[in-house]
Amino acid sequence: MNHWRSSWNALVFGICAVLVAHGSAAGAGYAVVEQSVRRLGTAYAGGAAAADDASTVFYNPAGLTRLPGSQLVAGTHLVLPSARFRNEGSTDLTGLSLSGGGERNAGSAIPLPNLYFSRQLSDRSHLGLGLFSPFGLSTQYDDDWVGRYHAVKSDLISLNINPALAWAVTDKLSLGAGINAQYIESELSNAIDFGTIFGSLGAPGMAPQQNDGLVTFKGDSWSWGYNFGALYQFSEKTRGGVAYRSAISHTLKGDAKFSGVPSLNPTGRFLDTGVRADIRTPDSLSVSLWHSFTGKIAAMADITWTNWSKLDELRIRFDNPAETDAVTTFRWEDTLRCSLGAAYMPGAWAFRAGVAYDESPVSDAAHRTPRIPDNDRIWIAGGLGYQLCDSVSLELGYAHLFVKDAEIRKNAAGEDRLRGALVGSYQGKVDIASAEVSWRF
Repeated sequence: MNHWRSSWNALVFGICAVLVAHGSAAGAGYAVVEQSVRRLGTAYAGGAAAADDASTVFYNPAGLTRLPGSQLVAGTHLVLPSARFRNEGSTDLTGLSLSGGGERNAGSAIPLPNLYFSRQLSDRSHLGLGLFSPFGLSTQYDDDWVGRYHAVKSDLISLNINPALAWAVTDKLSLGAGINAQYIESELSNAIDFGTIFGSLGAPGMAPQQNDGLVTFKGDSWSWGYNFGALYQFSEKTRGGVAYRSAISHTLKGDAKFSGVPSLNPTGRFLDTGVRADIRTPDSLSVSLWHSFTGKIAAMADITWTNWSKLDELRIRFDNPAETDAVTTFRWEDTLRCSLGAAYMPGAWAFRAGVAYDESPVSDAAHRTPRIPDNDRIWIAGGLGYQLCDSVSLELGYAHLFVKDAEIRKNAAGEDRLRGALVGSYQGKVDIASAEVSWRF
């Protein structure tokens, strides 16, 4: 049984590496919103009402009823994030300045592919399938940077397998629902100030910030959720959509590995051991509107609420009874994402543009973590489509995100006592370049 589980997880990790890669969230929190190149072009405005390709599996499964025949959509997004930290007087618990590099960029280029399929079963029933990564995180710092006791590496990948069914209840109303099998794998690491810890116990040769070690946590989990939606055609030119994606509760199980631990260790702590952590991904609700002024010009809007307030803390529990829980308090808040977009479609060409305001769930500077140095952002996006032939179309998209400067004000107290008072600010931005091919058959 253990061999089967190991082989299965290795296969899933391989699919993740090829299909969804490592996601650096361009959306708020650790959400990955890059699920469609066509939707990127309008800054995701009208997502739950557009229903113009198979990516509607993600945005609103009820929209499948608008897709005749069969369709396959394959796209990829190159996300280029920048999160540059500037140290502004970080200190350890004794008030000494934290050593290490003060200027660090935690961003790196990341590809994010996704794949969707739809098929018409009858005049009123349709099915769909989506393979995508709804959540992701990738930040990396040098081992000796000033905030190393808070974070060095933070990596989260996810794979969501989302089969869905849709039914046209009437000529105007469609309903759809899907099941989500979701896999998450995470790796987190940070330095440990063994000089301070063992020095306080009287160990010889130990000095604050002079005897660092490292702990690396790895874990994974499978879990289940659902999504459903409704699409209503108010008139020939106007339609609205409502879509909901459920929260998914994960219990990640894995191990903690320590390195650089002093040989004289009377504590019973800092030994390699099993770990587990509970993570609940947020549920979300989207309301969208699509209106066609003419056959060539359309406008769209969207409001999406995300229930980030469910994430109060990350608590890693150790199998070693001598070890205390590793806790990071978030106290995140619910967010809204508001977007407006337009499309001009003269013949074989399609031109798209959109703007969005995306709130951050981070409540204040004291609860911002270098693992996710998040803040509010404004999206400016554009897209270009071309119908290569009756069955094949190509989509290109680009977006630039203006991220508000993010202050971080940690105190060397409580859970951060040994991590130090990390004080500084992040300057952030994100660029996204995307391409997609759609094949109808």
